[in-house]
Amino acid sequence: MMANSEEVGNKQVIFKGYIDGVPKISDMELKLSNIKLNNPSQQALLVKNLYLSCDPYMRGRMRDFHGSYIPPFVPSKVLEGFGVSKVIVSDNPNFKAGDLISGFTGWEEYSIITKTDQLRKIEPDDHIPLSFHLGLLGMPGFTAYAGFYEVCSPSSGEYVFVSAASGAVGQLVGQLAKLHGCYVVGSAGSKEKVELLKNKLGFDEAFNYKEELDLDAALKRYFPQGIDIYFDNVGGDMLDAALLNMKIHGRIAVCGMISQQSISDPKGIRNLSSLIYKRIRMQGFLQSDYLHLYPKFLEEVSAYYKQGKIVYFEDMNEGLESAPAAFVGLFTGKNVGKQVICVSHE
Repeated sequence: MMANSEEVGNKQVIFKGYIDGVPKISDMELKLSNIKLNNPSQQALLVKNLYLSCDPYMRGRMRDFHGSYIPPFVPSKVLEGFGVSKVIVSDNPNFKAGDLISGFTGWEEYSIITKTDQLRKIEPDDHIPLSFHLGLLGMPGFTAYAGFYEVCSPSSGEYVFVSAASGAVGQLVGQLAKLHGCYVVGSAGSKEKVELLKNKLGFDEAFNYKEELDLDAALKRYFPQGIDIYFDNVGGDMLDAALLNMKIHGRIAVCGMISQQSISDPKGIRNLSSLIYKRIRMQGFLQSDYLHLYPKFLEEVSAYYKQGKIVYFEDMNEGLESAPAAFVGLFTGKNVGKQVICVSHE
């Protein structure tokens, strides 16, 4: 552990205050402060952030609600989220300068991390991009893995529907389902994304939900015999339509509700009676419930990627100053694949 009194500029993205509705760039501001590259407080790390993750769940932290699984952001403070970082100075025996890590960090160039219990060391691999530890091998990838295998309990030959299928989670769910021997259909919000699903990600079929006037009719067209598994990333009208098209003993994994994230008075679901007469199991989940499976996930999915059995698409923005717009773009479907911010290449 070596002290370093050098002081450097530290660009930061500040959360201005709690919001209603869709996030706007003006809800955040870029600020320049200074930070000393010296020893942090006991057991803490000083890190240089390399990549930051933009994730829809962060919208929920922009409201003053303390009943969730994660506390709200603090107004006038730095935003935080998942990141890949390099340790600059460590006062923690489990980490040393030069280590690459992933876990919660600040939306800034340099961060002091005091909560180190859930940080994970990254072993560099020339065959896997470092940023993939925020997507394919990070929280979204593990969400797809745990949600599909543990919540959906799939069997080969089953019919699987994935919404927001070109996103950070959905693209892996679909590919895991195909590897498991399932028939897979995905929905997305543009022609470009639909083509990606069918031509690059191996989905059997895909459709643009924005072009469908009747989602119930669309699902009946793609699943004339019904849906065994629905991996739900959007909630709202799509969930309502899926409930009408599930098979008896179908399973719904409720992963996300991005269509409802920015609505102050979300719509109710009208077709819940389907749960009864079709004996459907609908379950919400968090990837953190299954962390004991992470080593198995890391081994299996890394191998799939290296063997060319799966691919993974990122939408990379350069520079911390691009982070607010990239985050806001999640809620209009601007990103294609996992949205990542490159803060620094080294």
